[in-house]
Amino acid sequence: MVLVAVALVVTAHWYVWRRLVRDTTKPGGLGRRAGTAAIVVLPLLAVGAVTSSRAHTPFRVQQVLAWPGFLWLAVLLYLVLALAVGEAVRPLLRRWAEPREAARDSAESAIEVNEPATVGAARTPAAPDSPAADRAATAPVPGTPSRRLFVSRVVGGAAATAALATVGYGTYGVLRGPRIKRITVPLAKLPRSAHGFRIAVVSDIHLGPILGRAHTQRIVDSLNSARPDLIAVVGDMVDGSVEDLGPAAEPLAGLEAPHGSFFVTGNHEYFSGAAAWVDHVRELGLRPLENARVELPGFDLAGVNDIAGESEGAGPDFAKALGDRDRSRTSVLLAHQPVVIDDAVEHGVDLQLSGHTHGGQLWPGNLLAELANPTVAGLERYGDTQLYVSRGAGAWGPPVRVGAPSDITVVELASRQA
Repeated sequence: MVLVAVALVVTAHWYVWRRLVRDTTKPGGLGRRAGTAAIVVLPLLAVGAVTSSRAHTPFRVQQVLAWPGFLWLAVLLYLVLALAVGEAVRPLLRRWAEPREAARDSAESAIEVNEPATVGAARTPAAPDSPAADRAATAPVPGTPSRRLFVSRVVGGAAATAALATVGYGTYGVLRGPRIKRITVPLAKLPRSAHGFRIAVVSDIHLGPILGRAHTQRIVDSLNSARPDLIAVVGDMVDGSVEDLGPAAEPLAGLEAPHGSFFVTGNHEYFSGAAAWVDHVRELGLRPLENARVELPGFDLAGVNDIAGESEGAGPDFAKALGDRDRSRTSVLLAHQPVVIDDAVEHGVDLQLSGHTHGGQLWPGNLLAELANPTVAGLERYGDTQLYVSRGAGAWGPPVRVGAPSDITVVELASRQA
């Protein structure tokens, strides 16, 4: 699988080099040399960005590598897609340019035929209104590109513009911060007294070498402005250690909700030292739900560890979190990954709140996410259990979202008895 991924990345870079560098520049020219150097250096930065955190590289080095390395991965994706579309446009441009090239060649031939044959003879300037003057006016300017070169530059330039614009707008969307989304979820067993209870769901914050303290503060401000009754952080809060990212997480201490703020682990916590982060979020005022449950007015709130914790003997335990509860009460489950929905259905959960998918993050990534998750984003029903999946408030890898804007969702519980 790794070899296949490497082969795809190498092929993508070769294709981009061929279409953007080889086909649009002159051999040996500065443009050819600069483009070739970039197509070698940029993937090295990307590899460094992806591997530096796992290799425990100093955090400052991770930050230096992250921006260019991860952004290049996003640009590469949309360059390949745009150039692929350009393959269909290329023949049309060639046909459009063909008559003009033929006319140019004809003009060149006419000029050559009518040139004086005497070697070294001085040329007499043509009269302003003579046929020779007309031919000279239509002759190509020295250095005019060939039809093939012209088409390659047009297609390559358009592809580069489209890719950079797409990534630029997607980056702005992430750095601007998530928008508040509101949904109402009717629950059959919810008592009238809990009608209108609001849970603010935030997932996939992904604090790391790119998204830091300012990102956390934007999220905290948005959550508090929504004035929820309860805040649920459903995993993948960080991509790094407490030592490196503790200061970036500090604004979470400012979360405000009458019934408190709760936290469950995501798979990225287990790449970053989950036990240390559980202790740290507790210090910040959040309550971790490690395969645990708390009774709230009108319903039970439960949380399970992420399935990535199984490698550490700390995976999800639904029996511990839900096994001995009163099933006549409404239950809301916090679980990072949507794939545990079958366990939620088996244990009579009324509503599961999840994240993990990012909604695909980078189109057409949603198509791949659909293969691995029962629900990629939004609300769906599985038997008597409803599953809501947030697209998340941050981004993993490239700080870019395309077709999957970040969100914080305020889930309003509705009683059918109200």
